[in-house]
Amino acid sequence: MTTDIIIYHNPECGTSRNALAMIRNAGIEPHVIEYLKTPPSRALLESLISRAAMTPRELLREKGTPFAELGLGNPDLTNAELIDAMMEHPILINRPLVVSPLGVKLCRPSEEVLDLIPAAQQGAFAKEDGEQVVDAAGNRVAG
Repeated sequence: MTTDIIIYHNPECGTSRNALAMIRNAGIEPHVIEYLKTPPSRALLESLISRAAMTPRELLREKGTPFAELGLGNPDLTNAELIDAMMEHPILINRPLVVSPLGVKLCRPSEEVLDLIPAAQQGAFAKEDGEQVVDAAGNRVAG
């Protein structure tokens, strides 16, 4: 299938690996951007945030980042200041962020990616922790 899907991916993140595997389980090979190696430009990041109908604060990652040291929990910080921090420290961008013809979404939990895949799952899928997400018929398992 030639559907264009882009995943802003961190291979060290289980949620990101699961989302990528579900895209591939639909027979789609996405464009994988390891955003820590190749961060998006400021204009692209702002566009992704807008297209995902999020705020910069909603895209900020706290765990395993300099969030606390940078004082990013301060509610007085502007959107521009939060984006400045993400540009300086791409690890602050939460992942996986997925772009498809069906929209843009932060896929946490990873099965959120199923809403963005315009093709059926080609078989059962379980996340790395063993949680069944898709049954043998390719249908989403109710959580």
